[in-house]
Amino acid sequence: MMRSLFTAISGLSNYQTFMDVIGNNIANVNTTGFKAARVTFQDLLSQTLRYSTAPNAQNGGTSPIQVGEGTRIGSISLVPAEGNLQTTQSPTDLAIQGDGFFVLSDGQGGRVYTRDGSFTVSSNGYLVDANGQPVLGWAPNPTTGLIDPTKPLQPLVIPANSQTLAQATSQVTFTGNLDQRLDATATNASDKSTQETIDVYDSLGRDHQITITFEKTNNASNSWSWTASTTETGVTVSGSGTLTFDPTTGAYVNSSGTSPNGTLSLTLGNGATSPQSVNLSFTGLTQLASSTSLAVNSDGEAPGQLTSIGIDANGVITGTFSDGLNRPIGQVATATFANPQALLRLGGNDLTATPSSGNPIIGAPGTGGRGTLSSGSLEMSNVDLAQEFTNMIVAERGFQASSRVITVSDQILQDLVNLKQQ
Repeated sequence: MMRSLFTAISGLSNYQTFMDVIGNNIANVNTTGFKAARVTFQDLLSQTLRYSTAPNAQNGGTSPIQVGEGTRIGSISLVPAEGNLQTTQSPTDLAIQGDGFFVLSDGQGGRVYTRDGSFTVSSNGYLVDANGQPVLGWAPNPTTGLIDPTKPLQPLVIPANSQTLAQATSQVTFTGNLDQRLDATATNASDKSTQETIDVYDSLGRDHQITITFEKTNNASNSWSWTASTTETGVTVSGSGTLTFDPTTGAYVNSSGTSPNGTLSLTLGNGATSPQSVNLSFTGLTQLASSTSLAVNSDGEAPGQLTSIGIDANGVITGTFSDGLNRPIGQVATATFANPQALLRLGGNDLTATPSSGNPIIGAPGTGGRGTLSSGSLEMSNVDLAQEFTNMIVAERGFQASSRVITVSDQILQDLVNLKQQ
């Protein structure tokens, strides 16, 4: 009879733990990225009153007779199901659609993991979580601008005052048409020439406006000359040549002259690299009997300041700069585990690896089974209130039943004591 008391006590204790887990789940129903916990029970070692016997010619054998010693908590594990997404107005809020966890630095040389993607940019430019822990990922190569996810992780930096370096113009390409109807023998310059102004950036990002004058020089040979000039004080430019077009089709044939390769040279006095050489390409020009229409494309860029950012499904952070250009400035890393249900909670929505969870497998979102990212969204808790309230009823009834076992066992023991008095 005493055994039933201790068996029931194990039930009371474990149902109390069950209620603790249920209470924690319900308390975190609105916690971003929270994963509900699930309790599993196991029976304790049973006392064997009689062992089983094998069947023989006279009987079919007997089963063992055992009395259980109660119950225990087998595990309290995370429920890995995804929570619903909640849309926000912040581009740095991220949600993982699929498997994976964000990788954060704990500030002490270690790493923690989370599904909570409510990130912000700190005053020193780091992308951090609500606890101030930097988000880890990869930065682009400063020379090529490419991101290599095989490189070591580092904190992602998005400085608000970030600027792109200027890129000196080295190539200018002309396309369009020069009017074949212009007359090389005309006295008026407008009847035999046209001008196009191009923007040439020096190594400091300053814009210099250079005028290219195209003048028809020979009607019979369909030849044109081009010369470069500028009115900017402190800047001199040199460059000239001759363009030839097919008299039948109007297609570009070749260029020659003092700059046969279509090159102009700038001498600058503002401290930028000088002289600056710029290659000109005229192969996209035609000479047809229609109005002159020229277009210019160059590779030079002025310095630009970061104005906004966007994060794509693969975690690539793209910065939009004031010069209208978009450049990658980083990529968010994610990690998966062989057994994510065995991760250890640290509080603050942080998790850490355990021997049972296995080591993290880190890579870019959308690769290697890792989920993609949704910018401007947060993952809500996956707590199912209907299931939790049902579990609460089950825990309550189990606790009541265990307490009743104690009450009945006590009454039986009392009756046994009263036998002697009777």
